[in-house]
Amino acid sequence: MKNINSVKVVSDGSYLLDGGPFFGPVPKVLWEKQAKPDRKNRVRLGLNSLLIKSGDENILVNTGIGSKEPEINREIYGHASSRLIRNLKNNGVSAKDITKVVLTQLHFDHSGGSTSLDREGKLIPTFPKAKYLVQKSAWDEAFDQDERLLPAYGHPVEHLNILQDRDMVEFLDGNTEISPGVFCEMIDGYSQGHQIIKVNAGSERIVYLSELIPAPSHLPLAYITAYDRYPDQTLEIKRRIIAQCEQEGWLMVFAHGYKEYAGYIKRNNNALNLEPISI
Repeated sequence: MKNINSVKVVSDGSYLLDGGPFFGPVPKVLWEKQAKPDRKNRVRLGLNSLLIKSGDENILVNTGIGSKEPEINREIYGHASSRLIRNLKNNGVSAKDITKVVLTQLHFDHSGGSTSLDREGKLIPTFPKAKYLVQKSAWDEAFDQDERLLPAYGHPVEHLNILQDRDMVEFLDGNTEISPGVFCEMIDGYSQGHQIIKVNAGSERIVYLSELIPAPSHLPLAYITAYDRYPDQTLEIKRRIIAQCEQEGWLMVFAHGYKEYAGYIKRNNNALNLEPISI
């Protein structure tokens, strides 16, 4: 059995998103105490991917926004430049070293960096030697969006077709162990085929929460984004995962945590608090 050598958070930088839909039904008078909005009502969020080194495999979970549309990204989302490739190199890994890319869902902030433009402006896979793993139901939803889904996905997903054309996409069908100790758990809720990633690294157990709990600010059960397609389902799964993390000591990694992006849950006077760490 392969040993998991390391698990690191690698960042594609940060971006700005309207605080209203991000915090869902929670009134602004409450959420602005945790995330101060700018004059356009946007809050700054992290773009956190996970790099798992296991034996001869380098597994990347999510690819950030990427760099294909810098003007749109800068104007609307305040994302000046993609930092993912640079931060991977800081961890001793190049784009060609990535063997698997796991996409937890296909909204632009999780999958946009899956492809990029070469020097001639031609669309290419960012990670040329990787298999891209995604739930089949997530792919089907992304390529059959109705009007309500368009704002959530942000950008068109057709750029991902180049991956399928080159036989680089591996469709998953439910919960899957993609490598020894690395599990994809399909939870739907936020979107069809939405999945979280669980890593059993010996004495350390880690969960990458994707959009189930996008940031530490969303640990309270009522904090569910307006982008969620099935919020009641999200609520029940969120309740279960938080209880598991508290009881079993899981390290929680937040896809959109900005200043704090990972930590352990601690209970004080019946209130849950995050004990943040850096990984």
